[in-house]
Amino acid sequence: MAEPKSCDTFVALPPATGNSCVVFGKNSDRPGNEVQEVIYRPSAKYDAGTKLQCTYIEVDQAASTYAVVLSKPAWMWGAEMGANEKGVCIGNEAVWTKINSEDDLVERLLGMDLLRLGLERGGNARESVDVITSHLEKYGQGGGCIEGGDWSYHNSFIIADGSEAWVLETACQFWVAEKITEGVRNISNQLTITTKFDLSSPNLVEKATEAGLYKESDGPFNFARVFDESSLASKSSRYCNGTKLLKQFSSNGTFGVADMMKILRDDDSGINMGSGTCGSQVSLLPSNASAAAISPCCHWFTATPSPDVSLFKPFIFGPSSGVGSLTISPDYGLKDPRVVKPRFQSKVERRHELFKGHEKLQSLLVQDEAKANKIIQNLKELESNCIGDIEEILKNFDESSFAKVSNLFEHMCNIELNFYKEA
Repeated sequence: MAEPKSCDTFVALPPATGNSCVVFGKNSDRPGNEVQEVIYRPSAKYDAGTKLQCTYIEVDQAASTYAVVLSKPAWMWGAEMGANEKGVCIGNEAVWTKINSEDDLVERLLGMDLLRLGLERGGNARESVDVITSHLEKYGQGGGCIEGGDWSYHNSFIIADGSEAWVLETACQFWVAEKITEGVRNISNQLTITTKFDLSSPNLVEKATEAGLYKESDGPFNFARVFDESSLASKSSRYCNGTKLLKQFSSNGTFGVADMMKILRDDDSGINMGSGTCGSQVSLLPSNASAAAISPCCHWFTATPSPDVSLFKPFIFGPSSGVGSLTISPDYGLKDPRVVKPRFQSKVERRHELFKGHEKLQSLLVQDEAKANKIIQNLKELESNCIGDIEEILKNFDESSFAKVSNLFEHMCNIELNFYKEA
């Protein structure tokens, strides 16, 4: 399987957005043909001393966790992106730094594990930053990031809620975080935080100096330059292209869900990597806690590759939330090749039903492009109508509205599958 270079994560805050909301988006670019599932996990409480099995290692379980909806590679515990019931969204990126080494393959926490921990345990964006960084410092990051492969990397994150966003960038166990309170921001496969950051790992400058990575004569401490001299060199990188698109679409101050979807589907910029973009997410977050009580967050997921030929389907947390079974991959439990040691000695079927249906559409694009494009056009019209309907529901939301949206994601998956039967 080909290894993509990275993903792209975006966030837009007022005054760039309409209705004083925050809009989050991510394309998850993974090895071609890897299955990404969308799952829901309810909130839970745990006894003291309970352990949690992540992708490779165990960590201490929290006393309680928040409900989460996640888009994740089917083989791992962690997630590429997702949201929790408190209105926090997180997306991660692969980054390569001067201190990447063979040691990165030692089994620790994957960046995707850190992301899921941040969602399960963080009640707002800042709390999620603290969860991720504390686990990074305690357990470290490492391990193979593809199923059965030796691809590894460090991670950066955008962590957002309805009030603010944080960009968190790491190099091994070194890290910095920048608070974003307005406008637009994006990350890709390079370090972007330079001299301005609001939080950092303990004694960052001193430790970087001891490691021979920085000296005072270099000038002000610049995280990107210290850990990756080439990270800001390219003016035509996907990071730069993403920045241009965000500014273009948000210039009139009405940036919304549909605009974020257009960015994630953009081919010319490289943001959309076709079948290498294994899943996509767009989330609409009310601007503050009081608004969230009236109008909940809405999270849109594809659960299928290639956002340009995929349908974004809405999910809203509520008393009877769920995603159904169509985007959930087979569970092999203790017999999963990831769990059985030595790991990854066999391969198993990981495709979920929606993924299989989407494969039919991809095949039809080769065999009968005109027919396939008609199906895609119908899906896009359905999506556009759904966005409008959701906007109307959210404007007039009350307790009775939860019944209308509790099974909406599953309902849209069923409609999508019906379209694929025509393929």
